[in-house]
Amino acid sequence: MHRMKAVLVGLLAGWLIAAGCHRPTAPAAGTGQSAPLRVAVASDLRPAMEAILAALAYQHPNMRVEPVYGSSGQFYAQIAQGAPLDLFFSADEQYPRKLIDQGLALPDTEFRYARGQIVLWARGDSPRPVDTQGMEVLRDMAVQKIAIAHPDHAPYGRAAVAALRHFGLYELVDSRLVRAENVAQAAQFVQSGAADVGIIALSLVRAPPLSDAGRWWLIPLDSYPPLIQSGVILRRARDRKEARQLAQFVMSDEGQAILRRFGFLAAEGS
Repeated sequence: MHRMKAVLVGLLAGWLIAAGCHRPTAPAAGTGQSAPLRVAVASDLRPAMEAILAALAYQHPNMRVEPVYGSSGQFYAQIAQGAPLDLFFSADEQYPRKLIDQGLALPDTEFRYARGQIVLWARGDSPRPVDTQGMEVLRDMAVQKIAIAHPDHAPYGRAAVAALRHFGLYELVDSRLVRAENVAQAAQFVQSGAADVGIIALSLVRAPPLSDAGRWWLIPLDSYPPLIQSGVILRRARDRKEARQLAQFVMSDEGQAILRRFGFLAAEGS
């Protein structure tokens, strides 16, 4: 077990480097400042989080934040194995609450920061009229590969499967599904041509490089369970004060306005 924990923590450390972490919001280490805030962020949130961190820098110029982006379920597993993180932004409420129940996150720090939406997306040069025909496009057997995030560990993948079932399409398309590690990778599959279409996060198609590279159809909210996205401060956090400051900024009027710009809805009242 100790060996497994060491391997997982080592993998996360390597991932932080490989994922291309956000540039610190203050001067680099070596200036006598504290270590950066280590934040795990669901991949659907990346464009919005980058905008949030840029805005945060004006209020807290000495705060440094290093986010890493990926699947909520994979982050949950790594945190459960002791990964050194301060704050977790999940694409659903399930994983933060499980961490609280397991004593790995602070129970009074959970915050519901947004409600996500999903779309059917195709590249601009695709012959598939997703913007006018919506999910009916998937009945065409010429659509050979449909990218979604893996439902086993990605909330957006579970939402995609629920939507397919709602429209009576899941059994028809199951063999054509390409399951990505996370919703951002599902978008990359379509963008690269590895898949014909994808069911991905609206937040990703509202930002470059996808915003001017394709066509999309907004999947109705009543066709999948609410994607209520939640965050929590982890018990291992080195700087709980800064973690709270980031969480509070995301929940502020300014933070919520940024999230709305990327297609998120308010979580409260959903």
